[in-house]
Amino acid sequence: MLTALFGGTFDPIHYGHLRTAISLAQEVGLTQIVLLPNKIPPHKAQPEATTQQRLAMLALAIEDLPLFTVDTCEIVPSTVNRPSYTIDTLKQWRHKNGKTASLAFIMGQDSLLNLPSWYKWQSLLDYCHLIICQRPNYAARTDNVEFQQWIDKNRTTNIKNLHDSAQGCIYFSDTPLENISATQIRQKIKNQQSCEGLLPLKVWQYIHQQGLYQTKKI
Repeated sequence: MLTALFGGTFDPIHYGHLRTAISLAQEVGLTQIVLLPNKIPPHKAQPEATTQQRLAMLALAIEDLPLFTVDTCEIVPSTVNRPSYTIDTLKQWRHKNGKTASLAFIMGQDSLLNLPSWYKWQSLLDYCHLIICQRPNYAARTDNVEFQQWIDKNRTTNIKNLHDSAQGCIYFSDTPLENISATQIRQKIKNQQSCEGLLPLKVWQYIHQQGLYQTKKI
């Protein structure tokens, strides 16, 4: 069984995450997607919601979606004062699940183009496959010749390879990332604008209940 990990701050989780992942599961044949909330993301601003609030929103968003589970390995106390490095998470997953289980890590095309800035990025394919979701208006190739050669060398167009091998492939999916961002949602809330259709109703209600992302009064 091919398991896919989907990391993010999820501040808040929204339909751009969920709908993309559901479509990707149908395309690739996934029966389990593990959401990995970050504690301290190395390449993003720190979350506005607390860890407990983000976990609560995740639970509300997926309670009727058995495709998803949540893994808190990146936000346990042992990692509280250091960034959440993907390579460490993958090593930890392998330690728990063995070397032969098929594992993929889902990322957007924007993240792939930024991959050379990731900690020990060259080792990622030693632990997993990479499934890349398209991003509108992003280049299909990189000007970094060495990095592009690495992509071309490991790229596959055969979904079967993701299931039959434990790691090592890069697959570009036909599933595009929806044009919804947590930044956009937080800004709308600050501006007292509607977020209808951008995130699950229960998450929206929780945000209101907790008073999240609102402009702080001086």
